[in-house]
Amino acid sequence: MATIPLYNNSGTQIGELPLPDSIFGVEFNEVLVHQAIVTEEANYRQGTAQTKERGDVRGGGRKPWKQKGTGRARQGTIRAPQWRKGGIVFGPHPRDYRKAFPVKMRRKAMRCALSAKVNAGDVIALDTLSFETPKTKQVIALLQALGLGNTRRVLIIVPQYDQNTLKSVRNLPDIEVRYAPNFSVRDTLTAHKIVLLQGAVAPIEAVWKPSEEVAA
Repeated sequence: MATIPLYNNSGTQIGELPLPDSIFGVEFNEVLVHQAIVTEEANYRQGTAQTKERGDVRGGGRKPWKQKGTGRARQGTIRAPQWRKGGIVFGPHPRDYRKAFPVKMRRKAMRCALSAKVNAGDVIALDTLSFETPKTKQVIALLQALGLGNTRRVLIIVPQYDQNTLKSVRNLPDIEVRYAPNFSVRDTLTAHKIVLLQGAVAPIEAVWKPSEEVAA
């Protein structure tokens, strides 16, 4: 069973937190994780880009000059693509970029990402995290106590939604807070360090464990 160091709010290690091997001890599957990242990035796209073709641009209703006798190239409209302010050729139009990704594959990709971070030593555990009022200074002090003061892209995984925690962190550009299990493979892999709350392990295991365990 994999274990990670467990700290308190003072930055003192108070023990180790055991993690289930079914979630945090899985062999890394690069192809599957890459497919998960591509799917997530595609699903983030809005697909609202729109350009006007020559038939959509206003103006150009008459022929700019006669067909022959001017010495210039023949032109039918000033809204043709070769003209300034003319229509766009093969430009983007609204479309849906979403990709389907089976549930079992998504679960396996998440387990691979979490296991890779644990094996790399990039995950630490925290016993509790609570703020009476939103205070960014408290988050900075906590990260410095944990040795993460100069670490970019820190992901904090909390067991449940906490408004004070979110407000305390939202002014820090490199710190992200996600509540288990509502985080993605991309969130996991792009984080340089992950702070996992002790109470968040159970919700993660309940959702991301293998399907045969779910059926059992």
